[in-house]
Amino acid sequence: MKRTGRSMLGLLGAFTLSLGLLGGASVLDPAPAAADSCYTWGETLSQGDSGSDVRKLQVRVAGWAAYGDPVNIDGVYGPETANAVERFQSGYGLTVDGIAGPETYGQIYDLQDADCTPAHFAYSEFTSGDGSGFSGGNTSTSNVRTNVLRNMWKLEAMRHKLGDSPLYVSSGFRSVSHNDAVGGAPNSKHTYGQAADLTGAHSLCDLARAARSSGFNGIIGPGAAGHNDHTHLDTRSGRYWNAPNCF
Repeated sequence: MKRTGRSMLGLLGAFTLSLGLLGGASVLDPAPAAADSCYTWGETLSQGDSGSDVRKLQVRVAGWAAYGDPVNIDGVYGPETANAVERFQSGYGLTVDGIAGPETYGQIYDLQDADCTPAHFAYSEFTSGDGSGFSGGNTSTSNVRTNVLRNMWKLEAMRHKLGDSPLYVSSGFRSVSHNDAVGGAPNSKHTYGQAADLTGAHSLCDLARAARSSGFNGIIGPGAAGHNDHTHLDTRSGRYWNAPNCF
């Protein structure tokens, strides 16, 4: 669902030079420009790079995966990541080169809120329906929040591909007890924060089809038992697509 009242962060920050002290101390290197209150990339990234900067980039471009081929969040900038960056760049009208530099970061900063969530989704949309927040699942609260954030960025990409009209999350994370109460599958991806059920303005089949190239390996939709009123999307290791009325 679209979030309102979001402030846009500028791309320009001032470099501050720290002058050396008397006695021959050298002048320190300028500090990196502060461009975003969530996370700021300090260098251009391209194939062959690795580390936490790459991992954070991968989270934000994971929704621009190839058809049926999710982006691995592994901190290694290989061809898969470069191709996802190219699709992200193309999707937002940027220079398409597969290299993450100021222009690409600028677009990410425009999409990113201070809590690192994408512009059109909030943690509150994904909390358990029994009021337990992100606790009581099959993994730690911290892991749930990490998984939810990754899915939000995939949904942000999907939303843009579908014309920037809102997506509505009817179920996100579920505590184990809540999952049992609503008849969820044992060990459901919902209990790890790795799943989202969508309803809303788009047809359920449009949602299912768009998800195939938005990094979701789990897609269950119309025609599958119990899924004629929503489309279920999740992150899992192997592909399971079951929407007989759609594809």
